[in-house]
Amino acid sequence: MRKGAKAAIVGTVFTAMVGGAGYGAYNFVSALNGGGSGASGPAPVRTGPPSADEVKETTKAFFTAWEKGEATRAASYTDNAAMAEPLLTSYRDSAHIKDVTITPGAVNGATVPFTVKATVSYEGKSEPLDYSSSLNVVRGVTTGRPLVDWRPSVVHPDLKNMGDTLVTGASAAPPIEAVDRNGTVLTKDKYPSLGAILDQLRAKYGDAAGGTPGVELAIRHSDPDTADTTVLTLAEGKAGELRTTLSASVQAAAERAVQKYPQSSVVAVKASTGEVLAVANHREDGFNAAFSGTVAPGSTMKIISAATLIDKGLTSANGPAPCTEDALWEGQTFRNYREMTDEGATLSQSFARSCNTAFIKYVDNLDDDSLTREATDRFGLGRNNWQTGIASFDGKVPAVSGPDKAAALIGQGQVQMSPLNMASVTATAMTGAFHQPVIVPQSLDGRELAHARGLSSSTVQQLRSMMHRTATGGTAAGAMSGLRGTIGAKTGSAEVDGAARSDSWFAGYRDDVAAAAMVQHGGHGSDAAGPVVAAVLRAGG
Repeated sequence: MRKGAKAAIVGTVFTAMVGGAGYGAYNFVSALNGGGSGASGPAPVRTGPPSADEVKETTKAFFTAWEKGEATRAASYTDNAAMAEPLLTSYRDSAHIKDVTITPGAVNGATVPFTVKATVSYEGKSEPLDYSSSLNVVRGVTTGRPLVDWRPSVVHPDLKNMGDTLVTGASAAPPIEAVDRNGTVLTKDKYPSLGAILDQLRAKYGDAAGGTPGVELAIRHSDPDTADTTVLTLAEGKAGELRTTLSASVQAAAERAVQKYPQSSVVAVKASTGEVLAVANHREDGFNAAFSGTVAPGSTMKIISAATLIDKGLTSANGPAPCTEDALWEGQTFRNYREMTDEGATLSQSFARSCNTAFIKYVDNLDDDSLTREATDRFGLGRNNWQTGIASFDGKVPAVSGPDKAAALIGQGQVQMSPLNMASVTATAMTGAFHQPVIVPQSLDGRELAHARGLSSSTVQQLRSMMHRTATGGTAAGAMSGLRGTIGAKTGSAEVDGAARSDSWFAGYRDDVAAAAMVQHGGHGSDAAGPVVAAVLRAGG
């Protein structure tokens, strides 16, 4: 199924202008006629919430026109006819949906739930279509008419954005049977977090996997980088087998772990190769924040900051890193997440306790791009050249000055990361080598992977000793308790403007598995993200 052109977004400016012109014309004519007492004015515009009768009458008229396939008339009962009409037209003409019956449910104020029963017919193939949605009735701003508050989800609940549409025809790509590294089949039903990811893999590798297209009703998204989403299959295609780097057992553990925390994401990689073992999200919006999130990583960034200080010869794991009560840099005062002071602390001690001021005290000794070069050259971040197999973010550590230069050392300011990025950082710190993460083997398509210098053996030894200390006696000890083998970790709490609680971050490794998690508004790193990472590491060892 080929991608369609994006629908143009037409505003309501013209409608407002017409209303304004009509009102002005009335006043002008009235003035010419002397504005006599016999002249009648325009009917007053009704205000306030629509009444129960208005809600009932509006939805009945809208549903009747929709059922009959009268797109223009149905759109006229909405508050955005310019956007409603193309989608309602495509529902009939492009999606080939007919015999529509709409049954309203129990009305709750101005909200009307309803069910749709219809038939999708295309080139001699037909299948029943059955789903539920809802709408709200509002009062038109300029007309005072009760109107359907227009949004694409009125037509189908999986139409999320303006410009999304329904199309029936040959599928955009042949179906795939995705399997894990050991040949276990991966399905959306068993691994819900993989839903959008499997769609992306199908769109990109369906042809290469050797399958043949089927016929389906699908959502074509307004974002050209988002793969079509299958709604209903009219004729099965032949699925081609697509091998991924995932591990079904680690993926299952990741799925269970994120379900305990809303707005959570986690990624696990095989540290020695960069192969992604698991990726899971618990989000209502369906966004793959694990791969594509762009948020401040908090103190997990201190893995890179510590490497920078060591590589520049400013200190070492056993060298000085005084933990003061506060640190002032260019007019901004930085403090620690929890009150702590240790003027004689080493870098290892301040790292394990996640002391912010110990790192910021070294900002005078760094160039504006010191952290940027370390992240790019050593850890492979920020070049926008990762080819994981699906859409992903490569991290961002820009060269900055002023307060943001100090904030970057503790993972705030303009630094942005995803759990995928921090899982990779952890793997590099553990092995010394940067292996660009992949979710399908490079051999599948011969794509060029990103490269970076990695770290010296001395720097790796020091980072591992500090992360081990953090996991066994520092801020990560609670979450990592009970994990055997070679372990290390770093906690993080990232403050977000306007949020009552910080984002919870945690990065850790066990033997040859590195993982990172983020829980929005989850608090301290060990509170939410820590248990998620620990559960994944426990399954991956």
